[in-house]
Order: sequence, then structure tokens, then C-alpha cells
Amino acid sequence: MIELLLYGGAFGTVCWLSLLLLPWRPTSTREQIEPGSGLDSNRNLSDITVLIPARNEAPYIQQTLDGLKAQGEYLQIIVIDDQSTDETAQLAQQKGSQVIAGTAPPEGWSGKLWALEQGLRHVNTPYTLLLDADIALSRGIIATLKDKVVTENCSMVSLMAAPPMNIAVERLLMPAFIFFFKLLYPFDLVNKSESRMAAAAGGCILVETQALHSTGAFSSLHNALIDDCTLAARIKHSGRNIWLGLSHAARSHRGYRGLRPIWEMVARTAYTQLNYSLILLLLCTVIMLSMFWLAPFAFLLLPDPKTYMISLIACAAMFYAYKPTLNYYHRSPLWAFALPFTGLLYLAMTWTSAMRYWRGERARWKDRQYESKANH
Repeated sequence: MIELLLYGGAFGTVCWLSLLLLPWRPTSTREQIEPGSGLDSNRNLSDITVLIPARNEAPYIQQTLDGLKAQGEYLQIIVIDDQSTDETAQLAQQKGSQVIAGTAPPEGWSGKLWALEQGLRHVNTPYTLLLDADIALSRGIIATLKDKVVTENCSMVSLMAAPPMNIAVERLLMPAFIFFFKLLYPFDLVNKSESRMAAAAGGCILVETQALHSTGAFSSLHNALIDDCTLAARIKHSGRNIWLGLSHAARSHRGYRGLRPIWEMVARTAYTQLNYSLILLLLCTVIMLSMFWLAPFAFLLLPDPKTYMISLIACAAMFYAYKPTLNYYHRSPLWAFALPFTGLLYLAMTWTSAMRYWRGERARWKDRQYESKANH
């Protein structure tokens, strides 16, 4: 048994080294974009319509809209009130936004996608910005995204918004969330037209309106839980270019206030990302345990020069793999040594997602529950 665990530790070390040596550099943060200096705050943005699906977003919607008002002139903003029970609609109207009263999603639709589908009917501009209700944008970022679309012939660009890191649990888990997302969807491959890899960050997406319509818009992915990546795949596989990157100019201002909200956020889609496959879940479990526990702590199983070497190499590789993400978000590199615990938490969240699916619950979000096929 000890020998088997040691082989697992050696496998985990090889995995860490591979992450550092892969040509597409999944641990890198080189795919990033920030507003250029000297941008004109009076930039004409009349060719862009912002769609914001909002369900009970009263604490966040006004700050989001304030960020949009600073972007430029003539930007059209539509807030789709997804049957909120708070003051979301009134607060949005106070900020001068057009507010659409959304209806209940039809059977088979997720709430967010149905809200966006209703909003898209009112879009008459060449570009559409899909923005979450809790994303604050820095001045000039929309103009910067539009310039990227035009100059690099992209039909879709999206930003991984900087997550909140105000309390200890956010500092522990949120940089790791970005890190794992980049490993799952390497940005370099996403951004290469010759690669089939496609992904997007749904918090902030600028897309050609014509590309939305030609790929079926939201009706073609109406029940997708990972709607941003599904939309990106539809657009890229239609022969268009997409781009995904990091930015400090898009920030989530929705604090998680503890472990449970983060757990729920991850558990909502974790098993979906594994395509509801038990084999992939078990494989993911083996890989994560090997990388985060067997490799760094192999020396505890059998104190020996070889096991010390396995653990030393694994810890060094883990540190250098995670360090770019920590640096980008101005976190201490010492947080890298918390990755074994962090990885175990994310693995537990993934198993929570799977167990809920097996019980017949595909996902729960915004006081709505989506049933799995096993429950029909």
C-alpha cells in the first residue's frame, strides 16, 4: 500500500512539473488587458448595448451602473429585472437605465439566459456587452475591449473579473479559483484560432450582436449551466475568433462573507464541468490527491532520500506554478503553501456537486433549483 501511495506521489510531482513545461503555459498570467492611459472619457459608445440580468441585486446594481456611466457617451444600458423581490428595478431606474420586467423562465431555461434572451430583443447595436450585476468596471475598459475586437478581428472578448479578497476565506479560495479555471481552460489555447479549446468568463463579455444571432443566441444554450463557456464554444466553432484574459479593470464587488457562499458557487457547476461523468470525477480525485497531498507529503509516508526529493520538487513546482496568479492579485507567495488544503476544499465542493446531481438536483442558484435528468 505504501509503495502504491509513493507511486501516486511521484505521479503528482510529474503533473506539477508538466504544468510548468507545457508550451501553452497554463499557469501564466500573460493574457491580460487594462485600459490605456489617456483614454477619452467622452468616447462615443453608441454602438454598444449593455445587458445586465439582475435578480435581487439591490446591494450591487447601483455601483455597477456608476461604473458604466463613466465609460463614455451614449452607451445604452438595459437591466432585465428577473422577478426581483427587492428594490433592484427601482434603483436601476434611478440611475437612468432602461429596465425590462422579466417574466418567469420557461421550462428548460436557466433564469440568467432567459433574462438575457428577453433583453436581446431590445438590442439594435453592432455590439452587446453581457455584464453581471455585481461587476464594477474601471473607466475606459469598454472602449479598450471594443478596440481589441476591431483591431484583432475578434467576435467575442471576455474578462475574468478580479474576485473579492477582503476576508481570509476569500484570500484563500478566490485566487485558487482563477488558478484552477486557467488550468481547466488554458487561456493561450482559448485565444488561438487553430485550437478547439473555447471558454469565456461570463461576468464581462463583449460580443458582436450578429455573432450572437447567427449562432442561435441564448435559445441554443437555454439550459446550459456553464453558459459563458458554452456560448464561447458556439462562437469559436463557427469560425470566429475569441479572446479571454485577466483584468483589474473588471472587479466583482459581491463579497462572499464566509465559506458557504463560495462552496455553493463552485458546487453549482463543478460536476457539470466534468460532463456528469463518474469516470472523470474519479480521475479528477486521483489527480488532485496525488498533486496536492501525496506529492508534497511523500516524505511522511517513508522517510527516505528519494521521498524527500519527490516532496521537495513537488513543493517547488507547486510554488512556481501558483506564484504568477498570486502576484497578479497582489497576494503573498506564501499562500502557495496553503494549496494542499485549498485543493482539498475544491475537491470536496466537486463531490458535493456530484452528490446533488445523483439526488436529482442539477443545480441551485438564486432561489431556483434545476433538476437533473435523473429526476425526470
